[in-house]
Amino acid sequence: VPALATERRFAQRLRECLEEQRLLDGRFRLQRVPGGRVALPVLEEKLSQLCLPAEMPCELLRIQAPVPSRAARRRTPAERLREELRRLLGASWSGELERDVPHGWQRHGDLVLLSEDSFRAAAWQRLGKGEQGLPAPARPGPHLPAWRVAGPELWETVASALGARRVARRGRVMPDGMRTPSVTLLLGQHGWVEHVDNGIRWAGAAGCGWHGEGTALTISAGSSRYTFDVTKCMFSPGNITEKLRVASLPCSGEVLVDLYAGIGYFTLPFLVHAGAAFVHACEWNSHAVEALHRTLVLNGVRDRCHIHSGDSRQLQLRDVADRVNLGLIPSSEEGWPVACRVLKKDRGGVLHIHHNVETRPALAPPQAAVLLAGRGSPEPAGSGGEAQHPTEHGGEDTPGARLRPEWQRWAEGTATRIQGLLAELHGRPWRSSVLHVEAVKSYAPHVHHLVLDLECRPVLP
Repeated sequence: VPALATERRFAQRLRECLEEQRLLDGRFRLQRVPGGRVALPVLEEKLSQLCLPAEMPCELLRIQAPVPSRAARRRTPAERLREELRRLLGASWSGELERDVPHGWQRHGDLVLLSEDSFRAAAWQRLGKGEQGLPAPARPGPHLPAWRVAGPELWETVASALGARRVARRGRVMPDGMRTPSVTLLLGQHGWVEHVDNGIRWAGAAGCGWHGEGTALTISAGSSRYTFDVTKCMFSPGNITEKLRVASLPCSGEVLVDLYAGIGYFTLPFLVHAGAAFVHACEWNSHAVEALHRTLVLNGVRDRCHIHSGDSRQLQLRDVADRVNLGLIPSSEEGWPVACRVLKKDRGGVLHIHHNVETRPALAPPQAAVLLAGRGSPEPAGSGGEAQHPTEHGGEDTPGARLRPEWQRWAEGTATRIQGLLAELHGRPWRSSVLHVEAVKSYAPHVHHLVLDLECRPVLP
């Protein structure tokens, strides 16, 4: 950074002068330089305004390794981002631009993923060249978002302020049946990265880590790793509670069928933590299949998983599973017949059924009942197995709240449907028992993502 070096006896006077002219760069500390002098960092874009008394000798130089000031170390990343953008734009900075700067973002290693509503103001178009060096249109129109025509310097500034090397921007999930993300890489060449949760490390291609350039995302923690490309595959951090729960299930020696495996959200916890002996993972998104394969290899469990690429409704497996995971929302109902077919016909097993359930706004506290083993058998709160759910958008709910009537009705109705499917498939009676209802997250106002643990057993003669 540029700095003015002067003799120690002039340092305080020079500092006061620079502060008065608002030229001192408060991001960095004063530093000693050869010759017993002191260097004061200054704002490069304002050097032309510098006006010092003739009796104050100083020399303009550059500090190669500037030390952040205490104030700079206390700044939040959002504050740092605003300050750097303000410095970049100088006199062009405005309230409209400031309102358009994001307050939050996702970080995946050295890649920062901005929200959809970031940098949309038309004023950002005045930054010149388009993303990745494309020229800006002569007359930008409303059909072209500002972030598409902001120059590389903008994204380099964003990356530097947030301590990243790559920048991407999230869009709406495409309605293509695969939940393909609409993500644009704004800075960087590719995006394989790592991400960590629950001792599971989601990792990228060989040689790709936190600091490699790329468009794929790896999530890392502990002994296991996951990997995927942020521009081609979804990653839902909101499912972490369910991943933690799955990891604690007693699955030692069991065979699992994961009908909607994705990049391995639940496949990995079942294999690495819950002790499943083998997993059949079904996935029809080719990009997710590639990510899942790499993740299994990185975690040393590739030999315990068979990937079935294609539509899980066409799965030819039968009579193999002790458990089936149906991790698809808003509904996994189309997979119920397949789940029934793959369950072991002589002993049955457990289904983990995901579903979005609408809940009416509560006028009174939810009933103090929870579902335990035995379909439709509510027990008083405190007897164990209490369902938990995340905070509603309005904030009126807390973890540990009682099972809601709508959730209970959905669980009972689903148990009845599955019981009927199994009886029709095998030509003999089956019983279904609700073991647990887990609220994973609030998906939308008054809509919750739930998981039903349903035990299904053939009725012995």
